[in-house]
Amino acid sequence: MARAFLFVLDSFGIGGAPDAAAFGDVGANTLGHIAAACSAGTADQAGLREGPLVLPNMTALGLAQAAVIATGTAPAGLDASLEPQGFFAAAAEVSRGKDTPSGHWEIAGVPAKEEWGYFPHTIPTFPPALTESVLEKSGLPGILGDCHASGTEIIARLGEEHIRTGKPICYTSSDSVYQIAAHEEHFGLEKLYALCETVFELVAPLNIGRVIARPFVGSKSDNFTRTGNRRDIAVPPPEPTLLDRLTGRGSKVIAVGKIGDIFAHQGIREVRKASGNMALFDATLGAIADAGDGDLVFTNFVDFDSLYGHRRDIAGYAAALEAFDARLPEVTSRLKAGDLLILTADHGCDPSWHGTDHTREKVPVIGCGPGIGAGSLGVFETFSDIAETIAEHLGLETGKYGASHYAKITGNA
Repeated sequence: MARAFLFVLDSFGIGGAPDAAAFGDVGANTLGHIAAACSAGTADQAGLREGPLVLPNMTALGLAQAAVIATGTAPAGLDASLEPQGFFAAAAEVSRGKDTPSGHWEIAGVPAKEEWGYFPHTIPTFPPALTESVLEKSGLPGILGDCHASGTEIIARLGEEHIRTGKPICYTSSDSVYQIAAHEEHFGLEKLYALCETVFELVAPLNIGRVIARPFVGSKSDNFTRTGNRRDIAVPPPEPTLLDRLTGRGSKVIAVGKIGDIFAHQGIREVRKASGNMALFDATLGAIADAGDGDLVFTNFVDFDSLYGHRRDIAGYAAALEAFDARLPEVTSRLKAGDLLILTADHGCDPSWHGTDHTREKVPVIGCGPGIGAGSLGVFETFSDIAETIAEHLGLETGKYGASHYAKITGNA
């Protein structure tokens, strides 16, 4: 039996991107700066976490060594001298953007070659003609926001006015995205989804990658909470990905979390949603139990990015990493002969960095499996090497954008 489990720790970069200067991110290092803050005590938070960053299970797989490959320096508190029990590498991105779809598509074997469209850092940020079309087609009285913003901040700031007026909260970020926040009860979930479909059609000429529904609940600014009913409407990948290649030959791809939305549901056999990293972990364990020969379980753990990276919450990010790491043995103990587990990331989101946007970084590639060797795989010149390593493991021919490292981890190089 050959199965593969691919986990994306959303935004868990390890620094050292060769083209970081082009993105204004020279020196950004999500893992490195979190670890340094923990060791210095500046990431201590009563009731949440304290002391150095403790990630024994990912460190055993080679996380610290992957960081050394990326930057030449081990993260503070992580022992890079330990003999790794898994394989490890640092992967560089070749896609044009540092956004979620670009990173995930490249992980799945198809780099994003075209430049996305973006909205300017102005107020209002959306073209007036676009907003007029949105209002005309939706029959809404207006929109709120119309700016670059943090999703949680803008809901707290404008949520009460949204409930009072019925105007949706529309905003963007440095990604190619149009986001719409609305109250699940006062505005309505289906109405929000329908509005997002309308906007998706209208932003197509602007080459905007995603429209995201951001539903929330609560009664006032201090208790508004986003729910797990987020929905991304995304431009599909420009070419068949690893997921298409697998489903095309009859294998099952189980997408956990927002993976299905990111790939516009192409190449996906099953979608399993959950809200929060721990619920996503539980859903992933269920998917692993249901996966058969030739299948892929593909999970995105979103909290690292959305709750901590974008909010520049170093302590929260550290605690989330430690909570994830503590549960990793629940997966490794379930691995059977023929299984391959890979952990990676789609970009960085350094919580110590200026602004609130993603950061251009290399990402870790660490993994293991029964009969799979341990040691360094060096640098992956593209995230697509991840897809092709999995492809060879699952018996597919290598795609055109990446190289398989499977021979190295099976000792057949």
